[in-house]
Amino acid sequence: MRHPSLTRRGIVAVASLALASTAAIGGVAVASTDAEPVSTPVTITSPDGQLMSYVVNARIANPGQTRLVEAAVKAAGGVVVQSWPQIGVVVAHSKVSTFRADVVARGGNAVDSVGATRTVPVTEGTPEVAGASWGRGASGYKQGAKKPTNGDLESVESPATSTDPRESEQWDLTMIKADQAHKITDGSRNVLVGVLDSGIDPDHPDLAANIDVADSVNCTDAGRPDTSATGWYPTTSDHGTHVAGTIAAARNGVGIVGVAPNVRMAAVKVVNDDGFIYPEYAVCGFIWAGLKHMDVTNNSYYVDPFEFYCEDQPDQYAAKEAVRRAVTWSTKQGVVHAAAAGNSARDLADKSSFKDTTSPDDQPASGQVSRTLNSGCEDIPTELDGVVTVSSMQRFPAGTMDSRLSSFSNRGLGKIDVAAPGSSILSTVVANNGYGLKSGTSMASPHVAGVLALMKSAHPTWTPAQMIEKLRQQADDKACGTTTGAGRPCVGPVEDNSFFGEGVVDALDAVS
Repeated sequence: MRHPSLTRRGIVAVASLALASTAAIGGVAVASTDAEPVSTPVTITSPDGQLMSYVVNARIANPGQTRLVEAAVKAAGGVVVQSWPQIGVVVAHSKVSTFRADVVARGGNAVDSVGATRTVPVTEGTPEVAGASWGRGASGYKQGAKKPTNGDLESVESPATSTDPRESEQWDLTMIKADQAHKITDGSRNVLVGVLDSGIDPDHPDLAANIDVADSVNCTDAGRPDTSATGWYPTTSDHGTHVAGTIAAARNGVGIVGVAPNVRMAAVKVVNDDGFIYPEYAVCGFIWAGLKHMDVTNNSYYVDPFEFYCEDQPDQYAAKEAVRRAVTWSTKQGVVHAAAAGNSARDLADKSSFKDTTSPDDQPASGQVSRTLNSGCEDIPTELDGVVTVSSMQRFPAGTMDSRLSSFSNRGLGKIDVAAPGSSILSTVVANNGYGLKSGTSMASPHVAGVLALMKSAHPTWTPAQMIEKLRQQADDKACGTTTGAGRPCVGPVEDNSFFGEGVVDALDAVS
């Protein structure tokens, strides 16, 4: 059975890297304000002798402060597993029950926040040699160089000249006008999309030619970048392979065609074999995307073990802050991020309208808590600043080009940026190097990642903020209609409503 973080998720300007106002200092929760309720506490126990994983965030994101945090981790009886001085985040393991308090005591003003990243013991083990140098640029591995471009439209490849056998079944490409965009371009080889997911089938005939092996990585080794030859290969899930096919299945006379069939993809594995995407995995994935100067990432997941990370809970705040910093830093390196809105049929704009009943999801049902939420509780990474949030549409009536919101899709006025097809999407799967149908906002988001890749191909000098602005402006307005989801009606004008945001993503406009 697929893990909940994959099934539920189907899974604009960039904020400054200056630290957000601190909600948790040294493991002390700060009550929410503005008459909102405090979110339901979730205690993560860490008994002596049990190996647990933590993120420790420096108060100031620079190498000097990060070294002070590293020293505090070691003095508190922990091991520095991975250090990211670019964002002032240290991933640590410890078997000491008082580790969180001890790190604060040892680190003093250098420490912004510390939190456990999961509720269960570490299963991947603690590396014997800390991986801090991996994140240090010149003192670690050499950062990737940005591929040269020659200005807008000059790097665009030739338009499509052939049709792949199953392209006629891809109604989703027609709905977003990708078939028309392909008459102008299939995308540029200069453009690199990071597929943060469960890995990509390395020998699928529709994918192999477009996989950038050199820039692929496995981030599930306790949050360290594993660059071994096969580390990025798929887990037991073919989720990432299906997502990759939608983004960039090659135009090669085989199977299907992706939204951007000529761009390159890097497999950035952030899902472990048990189906979990822990905060340190996501941080590694976003930083890797920035270090390799990727152009786009797709994020069809939410970060485990909480469907919603609450600012007023110490462990959750620290983990959320680490991921937020990683997203912000990678965006500053020129990476634009698309993310699935989620598959819980929730109104993300009104957290008081429901309870989170499935967190922490690395516990059995008996260990999960029915949580009251507030506006400081967010689904990450999709609700973070600078991330394009994508809701899912289905064909309705069946067999037409009309559509409505998929019944499972999250929504929310001011939360959804754009919408894309996500129900019964044909794409690549691992079994027999074949093809299959999947549904979810996980299937909607890669359509948008593909459109962003086409846009970057046509306009290589555009920044992430410019791309997001244009993506929203170019989306085709879609009115609410008469549909409701999970008892929550669609609200807002045709130009920007709670179901479809600015509208249906438009591939043709992206390259015109």
